[in-house]
Amino acid sequence: MSNLQPLKDHALIGEAEKIPVNKPVSFISISPIVVPAPGRVVDLQVKISAPRTGNDLPIILLSHGQGQSNHLSSLNGYGPLANFWASHGFAVIQPTHLSSKSLSLGTPPSEGPLYWRSRVEDMKHILDHLDDIESAVPEVKGRLDRTRIAVVGHSMGGHTASLLLGARTTDSTDGTVTDWTDRRIKAGILLGAPGSPGEDGAYLSTWVLENFPWFKEISFADMATPALVVAGDNDSSPHLNNRGPDWHFDPYNHSTGPKSLLTLYGAGHIFGGISGFDAAETDDESPERVAVVQRLTWAYLRSTLYPEDTTFSVVSKALADLPSLGKVDSK
Repeated sequence: MSNLQPLKDHALIGEAEKIPVNKPVSFISISPIVVPAPGRVVDLQVKISAPRTGNDLPIILLSHGQGQSNHLSSLNGYGPLANFWASHGFAVIQPTHLSSKSLSLGTPPSEGPLYWRSRVEDMKHILDHLDDIESAVPEVKGRLDRTRIAVVGHSMGGHTASLLLGARTTDSTDGTVTDWTDRRIKAGILLGAPGSPGEDGAYLSTWVLENFPWFKEISFADMATPALVVAGDNDSSPHLNNRGPDWHFDPYNHSTGPKSLLTLYGAGHIFGGISGFDAAETDDESPERVAVVQRLTWAYLRSTLYPEDTTFSVVSKALADLPSLGKVDSK
């Protein structure tokens, strides 16, 4: 992509302004859209955000985290990311998973804690019903490129995305090893995703071992789809693990290539505020850090979905010239 340029899209993004990006365009966001899902306890609702013009739009499926907020863990969250990606050329589809606090549903034993299985099914179901989504939203009908699909997830959404990219876990209801890999998905991004359990769950907190037994069986060895792992060197997540920030690097370290790793210096679990604008759950608020995440994730998906596109190399080089913000590794 040859039209990259510095962009100061927020007065407080600091050095991140020097990380180039393409020119933003106006976009639309439409919700709620009901996707047919017979048998689901409540309707599957999604939001789609996309540029107002243009065709052959690559698709991002965005899976929200859990969190403690009342609204952000749903199709209403992650505006800093969804808006940015839509204004820079992607169609972004966001579901409200059954684990959302906005629904506050009890979890039946067959679903396991946090509806981990249903979350993955939601994403596959969206891909199965793109025709229905396009029919419900004339503004995007015929404009989506179904050959260029990516999945992005934050926190628990990162676990959801990792399964779609090839990670394995064991179904606690019957002991079977699950393979949820979706070949329609060509790239992924894991933001603050859970790491490896260690032998017999040695890396996991007591609370996780007692409440989320399926965390004990996560393996990234078969996660072969190209992906960018985003991790903060200050994201200790002690409620989940006892290793500290290194735990969130496991999806990169323990998976096969091609993979890239974006390490963000000083970042906590919300990466400066990616889950919502001025969100109280952000403990490391930083428009600069959010801008780094926006630009690097956008660039990674551009170059992975379009192999001839050198955007990620250009943007990674720009980050290397700003060493206080973070670094990129690849394998």
